[in-house]
Amino acid sequence: MKFGAMIAPRIDDWQLLSFAEDLGYDHGWVPDSQMIWSDCYAVLALAAANTSRIRLGTGVSIAGTRTAPVTAHSIASINQLAPGRVFLGVGTGHTAMRVMGMDPVKPRPFREYLHVVRELLHGRQVEYTQDGVTREIKFLHEELGFMNTEQPVPIYVAANGPLALKAAGMYGDGRISAGGEPEPAFKHNLGLAMKAASDAGRDVEADYHTAALTFSCVLKPGEQLTDDRVIDQVGSMVTASLHFFWELAQQAGSDDFIDESIRDTWDEYKAYVDDMETPEDRRYLQIHDGHCTYLVPAERRFVTPATIRASGGLVGEPDEIIEMLRAQEAMGLKEVTLLPPMEFARDCYREFAEQVMARY
Repeated sequence: MKFGAMIAPRIDDWQLLSFAEDLGYDHGWVPDSQMIWSDCYAVLALAAANTSRIRLGTGVSIAGTRTAPVTAHSIASINQLAPGRVFLGVGTGHTAMRVMGMDPVKPRPFREYLHVVRELLHGRQVEYTQDGVTREIKFLHEELGFMNTEQPVPIYVAANGPLALKAAGMYGDGRISAGGEPEPAFKHNLGLAMKAASDAGRDVEADYHTAALTFSCVLKPGEQLTDDRVIDQVGSMVTASLHFFWELAQQAGSDDFIDESIRDTWDEYKAYVDDMETPEDRRYLQIHDGHCTYLVPAERRFVTPATIRASGGLVGEPDEIIEMLRAQEAMGLKEVTLLPPMEFARDCYREFAEQVMARY
């Protein structure tokens, strides 16, 4: 099992990735969401220049806000600073697109996007279409050190739906999932990706990376899920799950997918959203406030033991978390990636490293 540290990328906090390296984390992830965080590639450049071991990459770069050649060139530029320890996480843009009131990228253009990025990162010429015009493109001046495609940059695709999973198998070197998927769902989703890879003539199963974006709180003896310290450390991710559920319900026109264990809290959350000051047609300007960064005080009441569990985090005493990790590794998960709230990031990273990673 590998361990990843994902940060809420404020440009001044690039040192968190150096801190994570010192603690023994394997991967440092920097998300890409232009309306709420600093630029991911600027943060990665600072981290790349100030670390020596930890692998660095996007978690995840967004297809809808950057063209494929720009994404490939940006991560290849980081690879020039940290050759051989760079990866590209890429997705359709749940938050980055929805905070502008727009939908994530559709499956077909996302698949083509991945194809172009992959070809460019392997130093090859590829057809690229923009505004209805298709041309052959390739990187020039690589020999002058502007970017690096000599050392491989693996592509990890954030994918949950069947078409995105197919694209992850066709063009990805790994898959990123959200939260702790139950074993049947994990194996089903991985199976879809591997079938698509096989159909495309790719033999990648043995080396295919699987990572889960999650959160953690290492409980002290006797500590409860209702304690303030616990809510402080997990609250931003738990409420981000509620934000995501709300978006899914709007898209589907139904909230039947909500687990009964959190139905009462969910109904309270819906009423809270309905009472927001922001007009309904601009609610996207408010719904993702605090996203994976801090806990909005008015939403603290929604962080209950049930919603903590339903969000799939690694929350428990050290032995409990290690048992969770063993089970996840046994089903085929190769990495857990922790995204703590900005204010408590150092505490979360340190406690997990010292009490869980050191014993795993």
